[in-house]
Formats: sequence, C-alpha cells, structure tokens
Amino acid sequence: MKPLHGKVALVAGATRGAGRGIAVELGAAGATVYVTGRTTRTQRSEYNRPETIEETAELVYHEGGRGIAVQVDHLDPEQVQALIARIEKEQGRLDILVNDVWGAEHLAQWNVPMWEHSLERGLRMLRLAVDTHLITSHFALPLLTRSKNGLVVEITDGTAEYNSTNYRLSMFYDLAKMSVVRMAKSLAHELLPYSCTAVAVTPGWMRSEIMLDHFGVTEENWRDATVKEPHFIISETPRFVGRAVAALAGDPEVARWNGHSVSSGGLAQVYGFCDLDGSQPDCWRYLVEVQDAGKPANASGYR
Repeated sequence: MKPLHGKVALVAGATRGAGRGIAVELGAAGATVYVTGRTTRTQRSEYNRPETIEETAELVYHEGGRGIAVQVDHLDPEQVQALIARIEKEQGRLDILVNDVWGAEHLAQWNVPMWEHSLERGLRMLRLAVDTHLITSHFALPLLTRSKNGLVVEITDGTAEYNSTNYRLSMFYDLAKMSVVRMAKSLAHELLPYSCTAVAVTPGWMRSEIMLDHFGVTEENWRDATVKEPHFIISETPRFVGRAVAALAGDPEVARWNGHSVSSGGLAQVYGFCDLDGSQPDCWRYLVEVQDAGKPANASGYR
C-alpha cells in the first residue's frame, strides 16, 4: 500500500517546475492529484512556454498515481470556486493543498530600485504570487478542513530565516516570496482548531525547465552550466522538493511542522529521501556558508 493511497491532492500551479515535481511525487506515493495551470495543449499562458498540465497529469499516471488536469487561472475566483466544487463532487474530499502558483519570472527586474522597476510588472508579480494563493485557499480550505490532518503547503523561494536577513534581488520579488512564508504562519494559526497543518516549503536552486533553458543545458548535461555559474553545482531537480512535500503528506506527525518554514534539503535530512541522482543537496546552508561568503564553488559536504 502506497502511503498516500486514497488521499486527494490539489497542486495549484503544476504546469512545470516545482509544481510538476510535487504532483509527480504525490502521485508516486499513491495520491489522486488535481494539477492546475493556465497552459494546455491548445492554449498557452502569458509565459508562452511549451509545458502543459496534460503532460504533468500523464507523468503522475506514469508514476502510479492518478493525475487530473484542469485548466484554471487562479486569479479568477469563479474558476477556482468551480475547481473546488468539481473536486468535492468527484472525490468528496481534499486532503492536501499545495499552493505553488507563481508564473512571474519574466516580470522581475533584478537589482533595480523599486522606483525604477516597472510598477505595472511589479504589481502583476505580487498578484500572481500572493492573490492566487489567497483566492485558492479561500475556496479550498472549507473542503480541506473536513479531512482530519489536512495539509496545506505554501511553496516559496527561501526560508524565513534566509529571507529575513537577505535582500532577494528585487523589492517586489522579496515581498512576494516573504508574503508566502507569512501565509503559512497565519494559516497554521487558523487551521489549528481543525487539526490541519500549514507549512512553507522552499526548494533550493532548482533545475526547472526555465532554469535549464536559461543556461542552455538539459537535465542530462546540467553540469555544463557550472562553466557559466559555478555555484549551480548545488542545484536540484524539481522532484527533490516533490519528495519533500510527499514526505510531509505521509507523515502522521506532520503537525510538528505547523507554521514552520522548511527547505527540501532540510527535510531530506529528517526524512531520508534523496534527489534523483541519490544526493541530498542542502542549498540554503550552501548559500550562506559558501556562495554568500565569497568562497569558490564546491558542493562537497553539501550534497
């Protein structure tokens, strides 16, 4: 029996990257996984990327789960409400909510003062990163709270500890990612009477489809990117954070993480899972002790 057999999950924002990796690993653990996003085989989002929610659902099936693709714009309350109504009608329950909607890399202007940053792009970034999560939780939590030990995972970039002491390259990006950490903290308080748990989870330096394209490499030859960026040696696949979320979802004592901010690398040390190559990259410790400290790239002892 797989640990999540009989469980129903919604991964909001599962077209690519962390969302796809999480959906696939929840499926591998036996869950029925609703995968949502804006890009389908017949329609692309403003990202104009080739990855689709149908592909993600097929990958979930390939790993032994049940993947159900639903096109949803999570900024549209009516679409989100209809999604939750469908899950309730088809499954009668929701055990795991993963808020991973983002879709804003193309909007950020890195290392640009906020008064010089495009206001339109900055505010759009905040809407995609924050409003989407709030809208989704608003409609999904009444169903999730019916399931004892329901789990909400807020996916962000950076732990609370790291983000509180470091500027994240853009005020708008900084606000977006720290807001998501705070959402988990607030939801932890509000979900406590319902025996449900909320956790903020961050991957490390993730080899998403977009990141691989940025460096002009594939997953097969990703190490070639270290010629251009040596610290990329600490990077991880999207499946690593997927295994982190699956470990949380399968933990009968997951309430110990309520309100916490954790990383894929940190959870790997607790639960013992590895990335696809058998390593356990600890990106956030590496960033502090090696990259931010100005030391030469060397992942020895960090993966």
